[in-house]
Parts: sequence; structure tokens; C-alpha cells
Amino acid sequence: MARIGIIGSDGRMGQAIAAVLDASSEHTHAGGVDSGGDVAGLAGRCDTLVDFSAPGALESNLYAATGAGIPILIGTTGLEEPHFAAIANAAQAVPVLQTGNTSLGVTLLAHLVQEAAARLGSDWDIEIVEMHHRMKVDAPSGTAKLLGEAAAAGRGIDLATHMESGRDGHTGARENGAIGFAALRGGTVAGEHSVILAGEQERLTLSHQAEDRSIFARGAVRGCTWLIGREPGRYTMPQVLGIS
Repeated sequence: MARIGIIGSDGRMGQAIAAVLDASSEHTHAGGVDSGGDVAGLAGRCDTLVDFSAPGALESNLYAATGAGIPILIGTTGLEEPHFAAIANAAQAVPVLQTGNTSLGVTLLAHLVQEAAARLGSDWDIEIVEMHHRMKVDAPSGTAKLLGEAAAAGRGIDLATHMESGRDGHTGARENGAIGFAALRGGTVAGEHSVILAGEQERLTLSHQAEDRSIFARGAVRGCTWLIGREPGRYTMPQVLGIS
């Protein structure tokens, strides 16, 4: 039985993962820590860690995983370039899976988005619309960015130089080849994402609706257990599903 430790255990996702583990006969809930907790101590009694805490805690969480020589799955969103550099460094010592979304359905959606973007011409405009609960603090969501990266990969372009978000006022015509983002916030929505590919007189929409946060928890647990026994390196959710 895999012993899984939760970083960010008091948060929404941490509690959801704990519930999944507590109900499982295949995995063990090895404990959790939150802000200021002893991450290194937790890592010492686990086979793998799952991190849904905060960007500011990432470096110390990676240090705990590498110190214990165990894998870590990172679902924390709002990461920036220094965080990704730290992840790359840690992946030289232990298996690391970083993702903007642990849902298996979203993982497959991203694969389909990449395929659609690759096969349809650049004259098809791509817009990504997401909605989350009123308490979410970052926008666009990590999942929206993940889908944007998939669309950009399909077209062989860099998302950073083709991303449009926060449109307001007299913005002028839409840039050719841009990937647009719109973020909605309200209520208790767990997560809804749609990728719209709009061509001449036709439109294709690929979407996913999360009905309960437990879907992300189950995906995170599956990803964590998949990492155990892997060689050091960076891994992805598509690899967990065997689609890349």
C-alpha cells in the first residue's frame, strides 16, 4: 500500500485527497501538513508526496522530497519561472510530476485540444473560457493555461507570445493566431473549461465540467502512485494515462 503524504492538508484539495485516501483500501493516508508544518518529517514517513499548498512553499517542499528521496506530485497553481527552475533542479534527484490539473478527463481534453489545433488551420481562432468558485485567487486558472499550452503545442507556437487575456475597452481587432483567455468567477463552481475553435461559418467546442472536487483528488492519487519506482525526471499527467 502506497503511503501518501499531503502538503496543504487544510486546503480544499488537501481535504478532498484525504477523503479519497481514507476511503481507499489500496493506499494509506500517511498524514499531512499545512503552513509552517514539518514537511521534512512528513516526507520521512511517506512513499510519495502530493503538494497543493502555495507557490511560496514550493522550494521547501521540493527540498523535503529530494532529502527523503521520494517522488512528489505538484498541483499548486500560480507558479512562475523561478518555480519551474526549482522543479527542474529537483527532478534531477527524484521523480516530479507538475500539472495545472489532475483530472483524468482534463488530461484527455488537453490531448484532444492539441490534436484539433494541429489539424485545423491557423485561421481558426482559439478562445479558452473558464469558470471557478468565487474564492479562487489566480486567473487564468492553471487548467486554462494547460489547455492553452496544448493548443500552442498543436500549432507549434509559444503561448507566451500569442496569449490574449483581460480584454477591456477599445482593444482593436483580434490578433491573427492569438489564443484568447476569459476567466469567470462565482458561486461554488468546482471548475468548467471550454476551448472554442472558431472558423468561417463553423465552430468546434471541446469542454469539461468538474462536478465535484473529488475528481481532482482521485487523479492526484493515481498520479502519485504512478510515480513510485520511476527514475528521477519530470513527468506529466498524459504519461500517467499512457497518451504521451
